[in-house]
Amino acid sequence: MAGKHTQLEELIAPVVESLECELWGLEYSVQGRRSMLRIFIDKQPDGVLVEDCEKVSRQVSSVLDVEDPISGEYTLEVSSPGMDRPLFKLAHFELYVGHRVALRLRVAFEGRRKFQGLLKGIEDGEIVLEVGEEEYLLPFELIDKANVVPQF
Repeated sequence: MAGKHTQLEELIAPVVESLECELWGLEYSVQGRRSMLRIFIDKQPDGVLVEDCEKVSRQVSSVLDVEDPISGEYTLEVSSPGMDRPLFKLAHFELYVGHRVALRLRVAFEGRRKFQGLLKGIEDGEIVLEVGEEEYLLPFELIDKANVVPQF
């Protein structure tokens, strides 16, 4: 699936950037005979508007129709990452040092797969996460899913 993810990202990123947006990340999954492609875009300085999502959706759809990287039927969703934005890259974690994050790991680390705590920093490619009185160094490559936890 990583190969497909990379292929999709390489097709989609130039389209998104040509529309003056940033490809924040994407999620691709297959369930039965249908595929789901979620594209998260960001835009500085004012954020993403519905019109931005519509433009990106139309342009990406055209590219996907021509290049045909997804066999069979698929659903395409384009949105802003939102307040609980997913963190896809190490650079995303660096932007959110000092914020609360929730992580799910691919495999258990010290007997756990789910963590939620304060993102303290990045050290040698590992996420420094404070959970209560404990501090964990979690290898980035073990992270399956990560999101910012909004504080109200």
